[in-house]
Amino acid sequence: MDYKSVFAPGLFAGKVVLITGGGSGIGRCVAHELAALGAHTVLIGRKAAKLQTVVAEIAQDGGGASFFVCDIRQEDVVKQTVAAVVTAQGRIDGLVNNAGGQYMMPLEAISAKGWETVINTNLTGGFLMARECYLQSMNKNGGSIVNMVADMWGSMPGMGHSGAARAGMVSFTETAALEWAGRGVRVNAVAPGYIASSGMDHYPPEMAPMLREMTNTIPLGRFGTEAEVSAGIVFLLTPAAAFISGSTLRIDGARPQVRMGWPMRVASAEAQQRDAIKPFNGFHRARTPKVFSS
Repeated sequence: MDYKSVFAPGLFAGKVVLITGGGSGIGRCVAHELAALGAHTVLIGRKAAKLQTVVAEIAQDGGGASFFVCDIRQEDVVKQTVAAVVTAQGRIDGLVNNAGGQYMMPLEAISAKGWETVINTNLTGGFLMARECYLQSMNKNGGSIVNMVADMWGSMPGMGHSGAARAGMVSFTETAALEWAGRGVRVNAVAPGYIASSGMDHYPPEMAPMLREMTNTIPLGRFGTEAEVSAGIVFLLTPAAAFISGSTLRIDGARPQVRMGWPMRVASAEAQQRDAIKPFNGFHRARTPKVFSS
């Protein structure tokens, strides 16, 4: 089986795209789709085994990929990694700042160390990767950057550290789009809502009932798929998005529009199969999160 992308075959032929957090979840899906469209995908992450597995999957599917182990929170390591990519591939055409992580905790219980860890992972690391890709390649050749944020409109209760970092990334995206436009670089962000991704497997088991009930708070009546997020990211990297910069694309089924006092009209199972909102599952190697597989 092959990745069933909605984009034209060969669209990214000859392009080099870095994907942080490429060893699992949405990052893995994006790496597969871009490779299926002809890009050489460079996977960045902290665990070699996970990255090796995805590189092997892409090779089995006929695509090109490589990987580098890198902790994006460490400035010197980021500089060295980006330099190694430029040496190996000659240039960097795209960066998908996908790596991130957080945990559930009320604000009063978050330690300074916990706060700093999430900020460094979800904001500082993305800044470092973007800055080095710009300095070491894109300021000479142009390029496109897509930053991962989240549905933090209306706050993120229970994950205030992540909400602060993601909001900061939106501001960074807008600033970078302005400052780097003169060198032919576009910078955008995507903000996924509730997505059925492997990251859910890391939540505590007691959260399973709440996760399954979340569909009742989404107007489209379901979780999004990794492939739907990937399609948004890929679009922002394509020539069709050449006049889009400084924007944040929400991929959330209208979840932030839910309002107290307005009756929820969640899409029925029948409505969910209509072409306009039917789930897109183009990723042939997608894995259903355990919380939904039982």
